[in-house]
Amino acid sequence: MISIVMGSASDQKIADKITSKLDEFQVEYELRIISAHRAIDVLIDYVKNSESDVFISIAGMAAHLGGVIAAITTKPVIGVPASSANLDGLDSLLSTVQMPKGVPVATVAIDGGENAAILACEILALKDEQLKEKLEQFRKEQKEKSVK
Repeated sequence: MISIVMGSASDQKIADKITSKLDEFQVEYELRIISAHRAIDVLIDYVKNSESDVFISIAGMAAHLGGVIAAITTKPVIGVPASSANLDGLDSLLSTVQMPKGVPVATVAIDGGENAAILACEILALKDEQLKEKLEQFRKEQKEKSVK
């Protein structure tokens, strides 16, 4: 299972991209809105008690959500920096990608929800043969579209 954590409701458009792709691959997920700055105790409790195998965080501006999640768990965390009025999301990208040594957050492009979902599926596919086959089919279809 994959946990998707948004820093605020304004991240819903990116979450929709992620959930759409996870639905396509028939992967179970849960979606939460938890601010790392405004509800740290709720976030800590959620992450520590989650049965998810992978976390996807979506956050803009200071974008500390992915890093905080990564500090709480040893499970993989994928950060999706969200675009914002400030610096078009560059601030979010740098906040997500510049993690201290030992606390990694895999980071995709600004607003890159689809890639976050695919990366999470690739992680799960290491132990799920059916999901691996779906990903291989997805890549085959991408290639065919590209060649046309």
